[in-house]
Amino acid sequence: MNTYAFRLLNVFAIAGDPFSGNPLAVFEDARGLSDDRMQAIARQMNLSETTFVFPSERASAKVRIYTPSFEMPFAGHPTLGTAHVVRSLTRAGDKLTLEMKAGIIQVTAQDNRWELQANAARTRPVEAAHAELASMLGLDVADIGEQPLWVDTGSEQLIIPLRSVAAVGRASPDIKLMAQHAFSPSRGASMAYVWAEDGTGGIVSRFFFPKAGSIAEDPATGSACANLGGWLLAHGAALPLQRVIRQGDAVGRPSLLDLRVEAGGLIHVAGLVSDLGSGRISI
Repeated sequence: MNTYAFRLLNVFAIAGDPFSGNPLAVFEDARGLSDDRMQAIARQMNLSETTFVFPSERASAKVRIYTPSFEMPFAGHPTLGTAHVVRSLTRAGDKLTLEMKAGIIQVTAQDNRWELQANAARTRPVEAAHAELASMLGLDVADIGEQPLWVDTGSEQLIIPLRSVAAVGRASPDIKLMAQHAFSPSRGASMAYVWAEDGTGGIVSRFFFPKAGSIAEDPATGSACANLGGWLLAHGAALPLQRVIRQGDAVGRPSLLDLRVEAGGLIHVAGLVSDLGSGRISI
């Protein structure tokens, strides 16, 4: 029997609120764990994602990311939260790199505010019509905004702009229609990110995905925030740009994500990481 230490964190947290942001479990040293064991542990933790840290010859650490159902090549809040733990374990400082299946991800920090640089965005058109997307989301066709796109800055997702914050709040996806219109072959899963400008320069968003036969909602989705940057680039947004994205209120986990796109098109996602607790499992 071996013992493995882990830490519990909140990523994209709001200062002073211990139950804000997206929860994450990070296993500090996963050497000796098989793929099946990591998947089983992630299912046991039952968080959006659980990460496992390994030594790397190419970066500050190698990281594997698992949801309760499958492994992911990249995800935003696991990247920032794991970087926070790696800094603590290795004293690597405020600039480090993480080796993931999506590639080498650069991460930097100012105190406990962490920022990642996403991969260059790739996009492809959406085959579903606006009316089909509206039906999928339980909305009126008039609620669908400008051209939705599939965007991939490390993890492909369907990015759907809506015309109002009220429409974002009303969204109630149909799981069967998501399987038809929001399925990513590269991910082998369905997902939809909806968002709208809030009228003050900020953005309100929600991220939906099927889980155990029903629709689940993510409190804060860093990869989708990066993909939103790719959407804005594809639609000719003036650069450089910065946006604050509010997510998670609908599931009782208010979260703040900072999106920054440089003049040259580099996409950055940042947020506050807070420590919540730690523990060990023996298996």
